[in-house]
Amino acid sequence: MSSAYLLLSHGSRDRRPEIAMQQLAKLVCHKLPKNHNPSNSEHLVGIAALEMSPQPLHEQIQQFAKSAFGDTGGGLRRRGLSQNENRLKIVPLFLLPGVHVMTDIPTEVALAQQALGQDIMIELQPYLGSHPNLEKLLSKQIAAIKAETWILLAHGSRRPGSQETVSAMAASLGVVAAYWSVPRSLESRVKELVAAGYREIAILPYFLFAGGITDAIAASIEELKLQFSAVNFQLAQPLGASAELAELIWDLTDR
Repeated sequence: MSSAYLLLSHGSRDRRPEIAMQQLAKLVCHKLPKNHNPSNSEHLVGIAALEMSPQPLHEQIQQFAKSAFGDTGGGLRRRGLSQNENRLKIVPLFLLPGVHVMTDIPTEVALAQQALGQDIMIELQPYLGSHPNLEKLLSKQIAAIKAETWILLAHGSRRPGSQETVSAMAASLGVVAAYWSVPRSLESRVKELVAAGYREIAILPYFLFAGGITDAIAASIEELKLQFSAVNFQLAQPLGASAELAELIWDLTDR
């Protein structure tokens, strides 16, 4: 059996997330079994974006499949493997079980599977935010900065129940949760904490990479500094492309 791996992100007009995704793909390449041909590894781990891409996701999936498994014109084969022995594993690098994860991505994957036929079987893996060890990466970031209290700031989703995972993680970490795009905003959480007497507040962006939103968060914190001049605010970095994150992603490919 031959497998290829496609790392799926939301997509952005900002170039930084795409560069980080490329770095992450290289790190995941290092996790490939040693029986893979090293010179061909770069063709077995790819990246795709749900939005902000010239092609819809299902076409990106098909294009990557042709690159990874080879297109002979009469169907996709890799080194003479028979039908159903090619596996394309797609890992959604999303942190919340929102509409994208639960609806949009499965729809696009189904379209790609229909177009590819039975020569390649697509396996949609669990989304990144579901990995139990993701909390350990966040706890390391929290341990690196000294503060009286922390806010875990996630993007948020309008899909009912999607915030529960963030709330549970925040509770486990001993921090409070806030959201960028839905109620329980950063400002409202800061006001609650200041009213409770906290004067050292750190914010941990629950985002994959630096980009337009993390820039907007930084700008928002500068405004909060003016509003609450007696409070010391600190902003941690998003998860970023790291060997530890690549390890979690590789683990998800086998679930």
